[in-house]
Amino acid sequence: MPMNTKGVEREFVSLTSATGARNGAGFYPCQGLYYTPSGQRPTTALIATHYNVDFSEHYLGEYMAARGFGFLGWNTRFRGNEGFFLLEHALIDIGAGVRWLKEEAGVEQVVIVGNSGGGSLMGAYQSQALGVTMTPTPDLKLPDALHELIPADLYVSLCAHLGRPEVLTDWFDPSITDETDPASVDESLNMYNPDNGPPYADAFIEKYRAAQVARNDRLTAWCHSELARMKELGMFDRAFNMYRTWADLRLMDGDIDPSERQVGLCYAGDPKTANFSPRGIGLLNTLRTWLSMWSLKDSHCSGAAHLNRITQPALVIQSNADTGVFPSDARSIYDALGAADKGMEMIPGDHYLETPADARDGVADMITDWIKSRS
Repeated sequence: MPMNTKGVEREFVSLTSATGARNGAGFYPCQGLYYTPSGQRPTTALIATHYNVDFSEHYLGEYMAARGFGFLGWNTRFRGNEGFFLLEHALIDIGAGVRWLKEEAGVEQVVIVGNSGGGSLMGAYQSQALGVTMTPTPDLKLPDALHELIPADLYVSLCAHLGRPEVLTDWFDPSITDETDPASVDESLNMYNPDNGPPYADAFIEKYRAAQVARNDRLTAWCHSELARMKELGMFDRAFNMYRTWADLRLMDGDIDPSERQVGLCYAGDPKTANFSPRGIGLLNTLRTWLSMWSLKDSHCSGAAHLNRITQPALVIQSNADTGVFPSDARSIYDALGAADKGMEMIPGDHYLETPADARDGVADMITDWIKSRS
């Protein structure tokens, strides 16, 4: 339900970053909206960013501002441009937003909100702000600006996936037999073949999960070999399409990782229709983007390694009717966090907290109470 925005102000913020200049057409690489209570300069502010989804008008902005906080819905240079994502530059762009909060907006306490796919991105930011451990994307160098990131004071995980490689692999369709042909199917691994279920037998689940990991590893190996071939040809990189990423067994079998979700539904509607359509995460990649974001073996966008390093107080919130993030995902995030002061709350609602009607108010109150108890 839309809230009454009376008493809330929005300020457009656009910035360069240490590795991102203003575009010749005029736009800045980092852009967002800063929400504040009217006439006030909050000393505590939240910041939320995603890998490619525009978070400038994030649904929590007005709700948190109405409760006395600042909220920066922030975008990196990769908003709407997932196919060219590189983690090191995204973190530097997030750092520009955090620095603006501290140096321009007068904020003393910064709270990271790792929401949806942005959960692992913000976890990586906080981890690397505490000390750089990541390695560069192949044939690139880590920018010096990574060592200048400002860590946040508190960490909130909200309906978040554990990591980018993890969620892709969980959603992978391992039955594809030809990566260049989205219609190719090995029926013995096709979750939409009624002979296989649902419900899915334990033996099929085990075989399926292993095949999902194998698909990820095959693509990683191909990217490395293709990079070597490109170099021999005097080329730096190339783009490719990746298909069929709406095939998590949990979408069709509610007995796997049970919750209150509607079975037979994904974020794009009917899972089978979505799976065999040109829509889904990771559809377009460069070779280096695959290795930077999606690879189980190479990517630093995996969650656990970064979450282990976060010792600041942390709160994990997960909606129990989410059709794409499941209870085991929330538990994995909670278990991985290195904080001694951490909590996990399961709440009613869908992924975007559009239902029930008071879901967004409820989560805003929960975050407010948690922050105030630690200020």
